[in-house]
Amino acid sequence: MSEAFSSAWVWPSAPLISLIATGVGIASAAPGLSRRAGAAPTTGLVPLSGGLLAGIALFGVMPELAEMHGWAAGLPMLSAGIALLWLVNRYFYPVCPSCSHTHQHELCETTLHGFALPMVVAASLHALLDGVGIAAAYQESAQGLGTAVVAAVVVHKVPEGIALGVMLRAALRSRWSALAWCAAAEGATFLGALLYLLAGPRVGGGWAGYALGLAGGSFLFLGFHAAHGDWKSRGASALWLAAAGFAGAAALQQGLHLLLH
Repeated sequence: MSEAFSSAWVWPSAPLISLIATGVGIASAAPGLSRRAGAAPTTGLVPLSGGLLAGIALFGVMPELAEMHGWAAGLPMLSAGIALLWLVNRYFYPVCPSCSHTHQHELCETTLHGFALPMVVAASLHALLDGVGIAAAYQESAQGLGTAVVAAVVVHKVPEGIALGVMLRAALRSRWSALAWCAAAEGATFLGALLYLLAGPRVGGGWAGYALGLAGGSFLFLGFHAAHGDWKSRGASALWLAAAGFAGAAALQQGLHLLLH
């Protein structure tokens, strides 16, 4: 395939597929946005989504980091994401105030108050790199591999969108605010595709690994604390729901890995 033909084919295709992936993510978030926010006991979606986030981080993000930088560098990158969010939570911004022993949960206006900002930042970083992956796949010389990568990214948007919708709805008082932030976070997929098409393979350099590590570490931190907070109010049933979400994300990610290899 000539360079001119490849460029002409990539430009209309990658943005379109990235928009489809964005739509899949937002549509997947919709069921979670319909639940009522507040301090009342959750319906079980919060710990389930926490498990989904943790599964995405360990079985989706971590293998990507290992492929980009090796396990020896990938694990510290993921750990750095956890450590950074812990430091922010501890000294700058109360990401998880409900984790404090002195916290009075009955006074909360939302179930996951404090989660919205770090959740949107982490999801946006992850979505941006999804868009980069879509555009890069369309420049693969082997068309089959490119198609498989794109399909994997789109399918991956389903559990990501579910977790994002549930957790933002539980963190914000307004359903419309939660929807707007979901759309903004998932919309970064389209921006990532445009960024790659404008800047080329340079956007896949070392910074992408750090961004992915930050997103994955944030997913782990937020997923764990979402399940932990619900466990404090619901008991063992929250752990089973979190485990189900974790197993579901693991199964999906492993299935996508087999598809690509």
